[in-house]
Amino acid sequence: MSILYTILGTLIALGVLVTIHEYGHFWTARRCGVKVLRFSVGFGKPLLRWHDRHGTEFVVAAIPLGGYVKMLDEREAPVAPEDQHAAFNRKTVRQRIAIVAAGPIANFLLAILFFWVLAMLGSQQPRPVVGGITPDTLAATAGIPVGAELTAVDDAAVDSWSAVNLRLVDRLGESGPLRLSYRVPGTTAEQRTVIQLDAWLRGAEDPDPIQALGLKPWRPQIPAVFAELDPAGPAKAAGLQTGDRLIALNDTAISDWQQAVDWVRAHPDQQVKVTYEREGQRRDLSLRLGARRVDSTDAGYLGAGVAPVKWPAEMVREISYGPVAAVGEGIGRTWQMSVLTLVSLKKMLLGELSVKNLSGPITIAKVAGASAQSGLGDFLNFLAYLSISLGVLNLLPIPVLDGGHLVFYFVEWIRGRPLSERVQTWGMQIGISLVVGVMLLALVNDLGRL
Repeated sequence: MSILYTILGTLIALGVLVTIHEYGHFWTARRCGVKVLRFSVGFGKPLLRWHDRHGTEFVVAAIPLGGYVKMLDEREAPVAPEDQHAAFNRKTVRQRIAIVAAGPIANFLLAILFFWVLAMLGSQQPRPVVGGITPDTLAATAGIPVGAELTAVDDAAVDSWSAVNLRLVDRLGESGPLRLSYRVPGTTAEQRTVIQLDAWLRGAEDPDPIQALGLKPWRPQIPAVFAELDPAGPAKAAGLQTGDRLIALNDTAISDWQQAVDWVRAHPDQQVKVTYEREGQRRDLSLRLGARRVDSTDAGYLGAGVAPVKWPAEMVREISYGPVAAVGEGIGRTWQMSVLTLVSLKKMLLGELSVKNLSGPITIAKVAGASAQSGLGDFLNFLAYLSISLGVLNLLPIPVLDGGHLVFYFVEWIRGRPLSERVQTWGMQIGISLVVGVMLLALVNDLGRL
């Protein structure tokens, strides 16, 4: 079933984002009087094709990794004199800028739309209450008490752990003061603390900022009672059953499920004595934990899961907006994620953030499948983030991408004449090399994660 979700999620995600991007180019070209010869979603052999009354050919092709809008252009093929007025190259530089910029702009508008819908649907978010502090970490030196609720990170208000995480991601690889504000239970006054960062998590692969800071989010105690078992996991193979209660691991008493998870992860590929209770009787067995790659390190794997528990109402915040307020929320989130994407790219160029954080088609497919399986809200959230990434990346000033064409047209606007064909050709060759290199690097990262 998960494979089906991965395939369908990927096809829908790429299909929607590519279609919207190319439709931005198509719609603006039509409004500027340019004749569009073909609108293609995908590359390669056409699977479906049809024509509209303007003579534009619409194509759905076999390789769903992009698309294109082919316009009438004298630089690509001879154009009949009666059609020259509809050629792209005959349009003013401002019209050409509008046509090229319309694709990425359509992606940003789509993200705003999805975030607007999500803001109106609302969501329940765990309050950013500190459940524990890891010893000998930055948070431990800051004196934040257990039970405190974070209220701001670098003076920006936060209302959930996801908001905290986004603010911390923005500081990856940096040095300088990190300002945290929090409120102690039973008080209304905010307290502040400052943590000094020094090249924080610079070069780290798949960083977890909250954990690295030493903060442990509060979560309800979950009884260590098995509710599901991986058919191919160590627990099932050793004879454990659903309904068994975990008592101890190597004689270390287990009080709740999170403690068991932390213990198992710290002991990959080790022989372990498991003490459990079944139908009121205490029993022991021995099994060898599996090992899985998590955040570039080996983590132990038991192959068991527990039933979810209900969170106390006071520890959950309902976040939702009306139709008008949701517009501002959608625009704000789109802007925040666009800036974060650009800053992350800059940090990769400066070596402050590991290039291994780049993701390619395999990771996109995995996340698409997981978010589709999680529900409509998670899938729309994923589509919005991916649409923003597509918009930002296409606006980079690299020839071949939309941003590279915009650079050429802005130079032409300023100079009053276009750059020479030779300069543009050099630029395109450099751009192709850069794009292919980044794609190969992202693919290598994907394969490494597998």
